[in-house]
Amino acid sequence: MEEPPDVRLSVAAVAHRLGVAPATLRTWDRRYGLGPSGHTAGAHRRYSTSDLVRLETMRRLIMGGVPPGEAARVASGPPSVSPGPAAPLPGFDGRLAGGGPVGQVLAMAGADAAVRGLGRAAMALDTESVSDMLREQVARHGVLHTWDHVLCPVLVAVGARWAATGEGVEVEHSLSECATVVLRAVGDGVLSPADRRPVLLACAPDEQHALPLHALGAALAERRIATRMLGAAMPAAALEAAVRRTGPAALFVWSSLPGTADERVLAGLPITRPATAVLIGGPGWAVERLPARVSVATDLTHAVALVEQALGA
Repeated sequence: MEEPPDVRLSVAAVAHRLGVAPATLRTWDRRYGLGPSGHTAGAHRRYSTSDLVRLETMRRLIMGGVPPGEAARVASGPPSVSPGPAAPLPGFDGRLAGGGPVGQVLAMAGADAAVRGLGRAAMALDTESVSDMLREQVARHGVLHTWDHVLCPVLVAVGARWAATGEGVEVEHSLSECATVVLRAVGDGVLSPADRRPVLLACAPDEQHALPLHALGAALAERRIATRMLGAAMPAAALEAAVRRTGPAALFVWSSLPGTADERVLAGLPITRPATAVLIGGPGWAVERLPARVSVATDLTHAVALVEQALGA
């Protein structure tokens, strides 16, 4: 049943619907201005339907690995909540260069040729072309550049299109699968020296979005640093067992949503000798509640630097 356009939802109701903590909503409001519209001092915080659409966009983009600041920029744009045809997105006049209809392209005003080409291939579900383009970008410019300047802009545009039209989940899934395959291939054949302690990459319990882990693994592989991928939704007990068994130099744990992040998992990790550098990334973590031994990576480049530091590189 659809809610009336003037419905106002409490913080608790919005947090429950999105699967995030109320503290996360307050953080998004404080840092990015994604708070209740029309809120006045002294009044209860209530979110409108339009506010909810923006927050859903923010959540979806973050789950896809888009940096929170960029996700907030897209989510802050005018949302479309009408059941009818969505209005054209900013920077797009509503038609293809050849006169095609809305919905066949992504809104990427100012994007370079590589980003536009990847976007067109992604929208066509042309997985062969998507994979070829990503491989070419990685070979020419490296993983960090490809992630920040080619792949993430397209993921952002796909998320914006979904927010405006409710369409495009298949595009996001296809693009993410192609990117995962390409990024994993970068690490093929990279072996850790016999005297080097391993680097473990894992998602927090219940976290299903592992694409950022594959990007980190590929970026490290370019630096001849091999990793051991534990993948999505690692239970706490399994993560503890992996650390105890391997005594890694570094453990990186990703969480895109507060519902998947549990700081107690980090606190329960065994103490190794020499010590394991416990690193985390993603907006799901409540930084103020992290154990003292944990370091926070702000982006992919920073995560690479933290791992290199743990290895003494």
